[in-house]
Amino acid sequence: MYQPPHFREERLDVQHALIRAHPLGLLINSSEDGPNANAIPFLLDTHASPQGTLHAHLARANPQWRQLAGDGRVLIVFQGPQSYVTPSWYATKQETGKVVPTWNYAIVQVRGTARVIEDRDWLRQHVSELTVSNEAPRAMPWAVDDAPETYIDAQLKGIVGIEIEIAAIEGKWKVSQNRPESDRTGVADGLAAERDTAGAHAMAELVRSGGPNERH
Repeated sequence: MYQPPHFREERLDVQHALIRAHPLGLLINSSEDGPNANAIPFLLDTHASPQGTLHAHLARANPQWRQLAGDGRVLIVFQGPQSYVTPSWYATKQETGKVVPTWNYAIVQVRGTARVIEDRDWLRQHVSELTVSNEAPRAMPWAVDDAPETYIDAQLKGIVGIEIEIAAIEGKWKVSQNRPESDRTGVADGLAAERDTAGAHAMAELVRSGGPNERH
């Protein structure tokens, strides 16, 4: 990943927080037919290895798991907040006019070697933990045990687990920290006023935070 120093986020806890907040990762591997990618939800275990271990599952009908059983090297991309930035928000536009649009984003990339798991008990525990992590905020959370056990057993036969010990992890926070303070203020205010609250408002907070270099 192209990494200008001022965009690099090296704190492991911050990288892990993005993965937890945006657990749908793009799982990428190389196959005989070229690159292969699938978006799947991951669970992060920070205690299993020094940089963390990722757990997920694939449909048994998905050929990617068989590719991983041969060459398990993978890249996983976790996309955090992102937003278009118009030059109209820059104070510099009024001063010199020498501005162009850009795109702000926060992203984490993980590399490791996937281990394929077909053990029924591992899969049962994994889907239970994955469900709890996503259902917990709900007033009436659904649980795996709410479904008939015979039905769950049939569903488990249709998936394959993967475990990836993180060998390398990179974070990139491109949040206007390369712009003058007046421009950053304009970007944060502009994003906060956008109707697209999901991405724009989260990015406004990251811009106000100053970026990795100013937070160390």
